[in-house]
Amino acid sequence: MLSPYQLKKSSRMRIILFIICTFVHQKYIKRQHMSDRLFIFDTTLRDGEQVPGCQLNTVEKIQVARQLEALGVDVIEAGFPVSSPGDFNSVIEISKAVTWPTICALTRAVEKDIDVAAEALKYAKRGRIHTGIGTSPSHIKYKFNSTPEEIIERAVAAVKYAKRYVEDVEFYAEDAGRTDNEYLARVIEAVCKAGATVCNIPDTTGFRTPYEYGEKIKYLYENVDAFAAGKAILSTHCHNDLGMATANTVAGVLNGARQVEVTINGIGERAGNTSLEEVAMIFKTHPDLGIQTNINTTKIYPTSRMVSSLMNMPVQPNKAVVGKNAFAHSSGIHQDGVLKNVSTYEIMDPKEVGIDDNAIVLTARSGRAALRHRLSVNGVELDGEKLDAVYQEFLKLADKKKEVTDDDILVLAGADRSASHNIKLDYLQVTTGKGVKSVASVGLLIGNEQFEAAASGNGPVDAAIRALKTIIRREMTLKEFTIQAISKGSDDMGKVHMQVEHDGHVYYGFGANTDIVTASVEAYIDCINKF
Repeated sequence: MLSPYQLKKSSRMRIILFIICTFVHQKYIKRQHMSDRLFIFDTTLRDGEQVPGCQLNTVEKIQVARQLEALGVDVIEAGFPVSSPGDFNSVIEISKAVTWPTICALTRAVEKDIDVAAEALKYAKRGRIHTGIGTSPSHIKYKFNSTPEEIIERAVAAVKYAKRYVEDVEFYAEDAGRTDNEYLARVIEAVCKAGATVCNIPDTTGFRTPYEYGEKIKYLYENVDAFAAGKAILSTHCHNDLGMATANTVAGVLNGARQVEVTINGIGERAGNTSLEEVAMIFKTHPDLGIQTNINTTKIYPTSRMVSSLMNMPVQPNKAVVGKNAFAHSSGIHQDGVLKNVSTYEIMDPKEVGIDDNAIVLTARSGRAALRHRLSVNGVELDGEKLDAVYQEFLKLADKKKEVTDDDILVLAGADRSASHNIKLDYLQVTTGKGVKSVASVGLLIGNEQFEAAASGNGPVDAAIRALKTIIRREMTLKEFTIQAISKGSDDMGKVHMQVEHDGHVYYGFGANTDIVTASVEAYIDCINKF
């Protein structure tokens, strides 16, 4: 028989145990409802295209859309159809061109906008209308001259109207970042009851910190029944005005969002949007977070290059994941560590994002290990005193140049590679200009024999390389062609770097000349000599 004290204690333990079990059960149920699948909503062709000077024509948009499909994007926001005939036509043609992604069209909470969007989406295999309205005090008062209750009514009406055309309706609460959480929850609850399948919570001005934005998503997840019940999902849409777009997006996902709205290279209005490649690689390199995407990460770099080229929007060298320097090492300490074990300073394999390899960049900060490595790659083995002597000369040159090339170090080592080349450029003559077809004549010395060929092309470099290929009958593909910017005047040396693929391997070549066409041909020949 238990004493009164023991009974009391036993009852207390049962209550505590009940509370713990209930809490665990709720967390389990919540986990069940919250899928680990993260949907990637790409808005490069809509929000990204709002950058001045980055507009694409319909053919170019189709190119990007097909690449996004290959990348594994779930939703492509193809445009804002009512904004222009060009956008309207682009949404139609993209709908025809891609198969698997959902095609999304943006509208305001206006019936005409929704009508036009629905018409543009008529060929989409899976269509989505993305409608919404501003919800912050600033938008309500100054943009709409309205009231909070009227905004809710307009939001609900827009969602219901869009549901007449498509089942999949996404609602955006513009400037949600600066909207009171309690009011925002009321708006979102109302549009979910009206049939919204996705609710977009934009930090339109890039104002919120990761903690604040994460708490906002968490509040909505816990206070709007549709999310826990799995009837709708939360979406992030963050801007980079304070450099926090990616951090805010990740905070949103960790607090319940299951769609992220992103762009390639992080392009977008003002300081840009959340970068697709950053989000994808964050969750890939942190499998412990348990978030899965459908992104084929090996397609990231090619997609980045395509968007950069078509939109004439260079990627900053230090851009995470896809920047020129993302996998480049110039510090001597870092280079030594990478050469010993790549994981010392790299958390990602460059091949995971579609980059062939990391780069050991020779600068004044490079050490002997990096110099020896680059010499070895070029067929020169040095050690001991010989390496020390070359290293001292290398430091003198590196103090004068931003970057020391392979050609530079080979000259320092007394191994001028042009002397050892089996194939050499004997002469080059090019005819080009406006209104005439570019024609090139090339003479090569291969061993002790001379070979000549001529060809035409769409420009002097293309013509010269075609003539070169006529002599060198091998399967070769030009993978990259870079001309270093001239900064010292029109008489400065033009420097060309090339990557040529042959038999499954990529070879790097370099050429320098005051004539850029000659430099290009010499770079191509440099690649061939390494086959």
